[in-house]
Amino acid sequence: MNVRRLIPAAALSAAAVLGLSACSGSTTAATKDGKLDVVASFYPMQYLAERIGGDHVSVRNLTKPGVEPHDLELSPKQTASLGEAGLVVYLKGIQPAVDKAIAQSGAKHTVDAAGLTKLEDHGTEVGHGHEGEEHHGESEAGADPHVWLDPVKYAEVAQGVGKALQKADPDHAADYKKNTDAVVKDLGALNEKFAAGLKNTATKTFITTHSAFGYLAERYGLTQEGIAGIDPEAEPSPARVKELQSIAKKDHVDTVFFETLASDKTAKTLAKDTGLKTDVLDPLEGITKKSKGEDYLQVMASNLAALQKALGAK
Repeated sequence: MNVRRLIPAAALSAAAVLGLSACSGSTTAATKDGKLDVVASFYPMQYLAERIGGDHVSVRNLTKPGVEPHDLELSPKQTASLGEAGLVVYLKGIQPAVDKAIAQSGAKHTVDAAGLTKLEDHGTEVGHGHEGEEHHGESEAGADPHVWLDPVKYAEVAQGVGKALQKADPDHAADYKKNTDAVVKDLGALNEKFAAGLKNTATKTFITTHSAFGYLAERYGLTQEGIAGIDPEAEPSPARVKELQSIAKKDHVDTVFFETLASDKTAKTLAKDTGLKTDVLDPLEGITKKSKGEDYLQVMASNLAALQKALGAK
């Protein structure tokens, strides 16, 4: 996928965007201040809901800052609240607890981001996947859910979320459409920055503890190498360390990336064993005080700068 410009997601099927759940202005839930009650499963969904919903929505994030999304557990009260929400925005396959809770709650007003863009299989080799992720490697689709790290695919998701909000709250449909267009424009600019910034680099290979960057790597012609197995904090096997040492030497890699919500122990261990540097490449599953930016666009800009430095951008 060497698409360099953001392509409008006109091909999104109506069934995927709107047919996932019937939403109507007369039946959706509202908060005490009259705003549409929207529940987001984790930060990438919260970001879109807040930016597209604007002043017309009140967004609750099921995943508190600092919590690793894959490890999220929900209380019976949280599960029950899903059935009362005006809209639930989630990504099936990334948080098993959320998928289960939505099914148990009988929530009628939901939009699944995994149905808003084409998911791809980035392989089941070492480093690809998370424990418990049903859609990673061994599901019927073998699909990688980390679509938000590709600005093009994230824009497709944004368009789908925008249409779901328009259907859930038709009185403010014009504002949702306007806000969606603004988000898509921002993501288009981000895509162009990544494409230009990573076009000419000394190496195309990067090593990371968390193999969440398959879509990003494919979009910009890079190669992602994950350190360990399905757990981002797992210790790499001696065989994998030896393999990565060989890859680092052959592909002139000088940096091992780690993330903000998981331990940096694995990255530092490998870096020490191979004489490499370490840096942060944030999978943007949550924003904390440690994040290099206050929102999606800022952290992605930090990711681009980190990749340019590590890959030797010219």
